[in-house]
Amino acid sequence: MRIGFGYDVHQFTPDRPLWLGGIVVPSERGLLGHSDADVAIHALCDALLGAAAMRDIGYHFPDTKGNEFEGIDSKILLRRVMEMIRKEGYELGNCDITICAQAPKLNPHIPAMQACLAEVMGVAPSQINIKATTTEHLGFVGREEGIAAQAVALIN
Repeated sequence: MRIGFGYDVHQFTPDRPLWLGGIVVPSERGLLGHSDADVAIHALCDALLGAAAMRDIGYHFPDTKGNEFEGIDSKILLRRVMEMIRKEGYELGNCDITICAQAPKLNPHIPAMQACLAEVMGVAPSQINIKATTTEHLGFVGREEGIAAQAVALIN
């Protein structure tokens, strides 16, 4: 068994959809990033790669301007990460993701996120836990400047 940790943050921007956990969450703002800026998936990818001692998402999918990953759906990156760790003989035991956002309210969307990630990863929904929290109006998350996510993953 091996465990990995991932963390990601993106700032809010107008005129973009808010992608979190592989789904679009209704919001007036989305997140700024080279890809779709799905902080939950990015943190999960880093946790999986870290558990397998395979560096991080930026190493494998660089944000070099104009490259093949610009604007990419993060579910594609997660699928590729799962292929990479499976090639090394690993399988997901479970993962736990915490999304830190003052707004919008995320709890109603967690079951859809969980189902989406399970499908993309080829695992049971019971292997994926997602939580949402605020920062009680503290810091950049509390000021509603962006969203952060943390993830841990256990692989066997």
